[in-house]
Parts: sequence; C-alpha cells; structure tokens
Amino acid sequence: MLHVLDADAVLRWAEQSVVVLAAHRSEVDRLNVFPVPDADTGSNLLATSTAALAGLLQVPEPRTAATAAAGWAHGAVLGARGNSGLILAQVLVGIAETLADAGPCTGPVLAAALARADVLATAAVSEPAPGTVLTVLHLVASVAGSAAGADLAYVTRGACAAAGTAVADTTGQLPELAAAGVVDAGARGLELVLAALLSVVADAPLPVPADPATALRPTPVAAVGYEVVYLLSDTDPPRVAVLRAALDSLGDSVVLAGDPSTTVTVHVHARDAGAALEAGLAAGRPHRITVEVLAAVPAVTVGGARRAVLSLVVGAATAALVAGEGSAVLRVDSAVGALGAVRAAIAATGAERVTLLPNGAVDRDVVTEAVAAARDAGQRVTVVPTASAVQGLAALAVHDPTRDDSDDVVAMAEAAAATRRGSVHVATGRGLTWVGQCEPGDVLALVDDDVALIESDQGAACERLLDRMLGGGGELVTVLTGVQAEPGLAERLEEHVRSEHRGVDVVVYPCDLADVVLVLGVE
Repeated sequence: MLHVLDADAVLRWAEQSVVVLAAHRSEVDRLNVFPVPDADTGSNLLATSTAALAGLLQVPEPRTAATAAAGWAHGAVLGARGNSGLILAQVLVGIAETLADAGPCTGPVLAAALARADVLATAAVSEPAPGTVLTVLHLVASVAGSAAGADLAYVTRGACAAAGTAVADTTGQLPELAAAGVVDAGARGLELVLAALLSVVADAPLPVPADPATALRPTPVAAVGYEVVYLLSDTDPPRVAVLRAALDSLGDSVVLAGDPSTTVTVHVHARDAGAALEAGLAAGRPHRITVEVLAAVPAVTVGGARRAVLSLVVGAATAALVAGEGSAVLRVDSAVGALGAVRAAIAATGAERVTLLPNGAVDRDVVTEAVAAARDAGQRVTVVPTASAVQGLAALAVHDPTRDDSDDVVAMAEAAAATRRGSVHVATGRGLTWVGQCEPGDVLALVDDDVALIESDQGAACERLLDRMLGGGGELVTVLTGVQAEPGLAERLEEHVRSEHRGVDVVVYPCDLADVVLVLGVE
C-alpha cells in the first residue's frame, strides 16, 4: 500500500495504463458511438498513452514525481490521437501542473491534481456534452475532493468507485449511447486509467476485458468529413481564441489542448480539412499534421446480405483518394496497434460480407489474424491480394456493389492482378541488390518487390522504370507520389509518357506515401 506517489509509482502508473488500455482496446473501440461511430477510441487512447509513456521515459534520471509527471504529460500532448487522446493529455497535464507546485503526492495532492485535470479538460472542449468522459471526470474530481483529507489509497479508491458509477450512468445521459445501449468509450478509457493507478497504489488487479463476442458493435454511418489534428506553435492566447471560434464554425468535436503561449494541440471534425488547416495557419505554425477520413462508408445490402469494401492505406491524402472511390478506409501509419485497428475496422463496417484490400499497408500476418478473428465473430471476409495502393485503386475501379458478391470479388482480383506495380526509393544504407551494389542516397527502382535498376537521379530512375514496365504493354499509368519526390518529378513523368509512349494515358495523384519517391501502376 502506497502513501505517497513517487517517481517510480508514476512510471508504473504510466506503464499499467498502457497495459490495461491495450487489453481493452477492442472493447473500447466497439463502444465508440459518439461523436462519430468510427470505432477508434480504444486505439486512440492506447496510442496516446504509449506516446505519453515514451515521453516519461525520456526524462533523465534521477526523476522526481513532478518531472516524471511532466514528461508523461508532454509525451501525451505531442502524441495525442483523436478527441479522446487529447482529453487524456489534458488530464495528464493537470496532474503534472499540480505535482510541479506541490510537495509529496499524498491523498490531498492527488485530489487537487484530479480537480485541475477536470478544469483543463473541460476548458479544452468547445461544446462539452453530458454523458461523456468530461461528465465522469467531473464526478471523479468532486468525490476525490470530498476525501481530500484522507490518505492516497482512500482517495484513489474513491476516484475509481466514482468513475465506475459515472461511466454506467452515461448510457442514459446521451441519446446516441442510449440508442446503442453502450457506455461512453472515452469515459470507459478514463475509468481504465484510474484502475491502473489503483493497481499501483493498492496492488489491485487490473480489470479483465469482457468477452468480445458479446460486445455491441457501433452502426456505421456515411462519411461526415475529416478528423484534423495538428500541433500549433508560434501563437498566443488571442489568436488561439480566434482559432477556436473559426473551428467551431467549420465543424464539431473541437478540442484545443495545451498552453496557448507555447504549443497547442488542435483537434476538429470538419467537412473541409483545408479550411481547418488554413485557420491554423492564420493562428500560428501548424505542424505534425494528420488528416483522417471520418467514419466508414455504409454497407450495401444486396440479396439480403450487407456488404462492404474496406481498404487499408498509409497517409492522409491516400486515404482521402481511396475513400472517394466508395470504399471504407482504415489509415495505418504505424505497425504499432495495427492488428487491433484492422480488426476494429472490419467490425465497424457492420457488414456480413467484407472485401478487404490490404494494399501493402500492413504485414500479411496482421491480415491473416484480423480476418480469422472477424470470421470467428460471424463476418465473411474475402481478401483481394492487393500489394499496393495502385492495385487497390484498380480493384475499386471495377467494383460494383450491385453485382453478385463472388463475381465482384473475382473482377476486383483480376483487375488488381492485371496491374503491374513499381516503386522508386532513396537508399538509406549500403547494400547488395540483384543489379549491383547500392550506396546511401542512390535511387532504387523496383518492379514488384525486386530492385530492377539503380540511378543517381530520381527523374532518370522513374523514366527508366516506366519504360521497362511499359515494354510489356499498357494503356494506363497511375502515379502516386511520395514524400521523397522532388519538385516537378510528376510533371516530368507526364511529359515523358506523352513523348515516348503515345497512346498511353497517365494519371498522377499527389499523395503523402512515406519513405518512397513514388509508386507506379501499369494497366
């Protein structure tokens, strides 16, 4: 039993938070029906808590409770994912601010920290709704405050008990939750983080996840726009206030977390992602920008069975491009948590039959395990073996939701197989390839996954790769650019096709593919 929360205890709280959120990620994802039923609250909380722990671990030894909490909060602010992640970050900021100004973290100090967390989290949200994590946090802070004279374990137990009661009550406080018969996902996440604290203070066992087979699944809705998140630096309180007003007019779920005098994390659900970014540019310097398509495309009912297509992609621009082709989209920018995210995305389609396009975004083992889990849950999932986004786009081009399911899958698979793929990369190290030795900085052109040629110039590598791929014939070239592409490269390729391969059409999509110059598809 602990009477003071020291640096080691703060570290163990951060570690246990990651453990318990990882164990319950699928459960919390399935609870996610508000504000958008996109089944990612559990994943966002886990990603945020993982980033928070990384921030704590970067604090040099010897740590104090205050410096550990400061690193924990800083990591959360920088790595916050989604609405729920930003609110969790504000909770940790409140705890860190209190510990910075207080002595040893006893029961009264913890109560004060929860009260400060309540104030900061509520202030961050433009339009707080009843029955959410903020409602639960307010009751937790109130109960902890009433026991402020007690020891650490007593205050912690009181906070956890209050969280459990308040979470259960959320179902009746918000119409969306009542309709789905679930509790608020973000509130459940906060309850789990407090349970992690109790496990450290009183050696209590962590809660065990419910049987996922009996958990409710949110009903997918039509896409309502984009989730836009970025860090805003070089700003000040007046401009942040103007930004908040601008974002309120552009969308909802507006959360601005952090110190307006230094760095603010901005979150908004908006139909116009560009306008949300422009508002940030007017208020300071946006960076670490992420844009994700909100919600899945609803499943289509054909022949009595609900069907959907789910595409896995990397990068915001690619996600928006694929979503425009009538597919539900899961953006997977990291291998961390990919399995849980794919499983949740398949479930979130709400479809009995799902056609999955992996597009090379995740490892094959992740696809295999996610599909097996979905089939165990009663969904019929068919994988079209698309190895890149260009093959996925080719498959979507022939997709017909009114066609017989089996015939549609065959047509998509044939279109993907008929699309030859290539890619161009910049070597980061020395290595031996099928065509010779490469040095750091060399430009490597690959056909499928094999190095076909080495060049010193991006343009030359792309042109030679295109010539080789079109040597076997082709009518359409699709180009997806990556973050490493030099300015003017796409235009140079278009001109090369016009002059050297007459009769071949070329389509260029500016994308944000990571670690690649571009990806080519030839049909």
